Amino acid sequence: MGNKNKTISFRVSQEKFETLRDIAEERDISLSAVFRDYVDMLVAHDGQVEVVPEHEVSESSGSASGTAETFPPKVEVPKSFVREHERLELEAEHLREQLEEHKRYVTKLRQELDEADQEDVVQLEDLDGEEEEGEPSYRIGSSFDESNF
Repeated sequence: MGNKNKTISFRVSQEKFETLRDIAEERDISLSAVFRDYVDMLVAHDGQVEVVPEHEVSESSGSASGTAETFPPKVEVPKSFVREHERLELEAEHLREQLEEHKRYVTKLRQELDEADQEDVVQLEDLDGEEEEGEPSYRIGSSFDESNF
C-alpha cells in the first residue's frame, strides 16, 4: 500500500490556540507545521516527549551538564560527509546531462530513420511517367467511362 497522509483533529481552548498561533508566528512557520513537528518528534522518540517552555529546557539542561545548550540541539556533520554528498550531487547532475544528451541523440536517429523510410516509398504516379509510348495505360477501380457502351 502507498504512504498516505492522515488527518488528525485537535480540540483546544481559545487561549491555547492563540498561544500555539503565537509560537508558529514567532518561528515563522504555519500552525500545521507546529503540529507536524510535534507528531514527528513524538513518533521519533517512541512517545517519550515532554513539551516544556524553552526557558525551562535551557535551565534544566544548563544545570545538569554545567553548560547552557542551544535549543533546538545542533549536530555537527563531518566535512567528509558533506564533501561526499556534494560529489554525489555533481555526479547525479552529470548523469542527468548525459541522459538528456542521449535522449536528443535517440530522437535525432529516429527522425533520420523516419526520413529514410519515407524515401523507400514508391508512388505509382512516378511509375506512370516511365511507361513506353506504345503501351496503353490501365486503370484499376470502379470508375470507368460508360459512354463507350
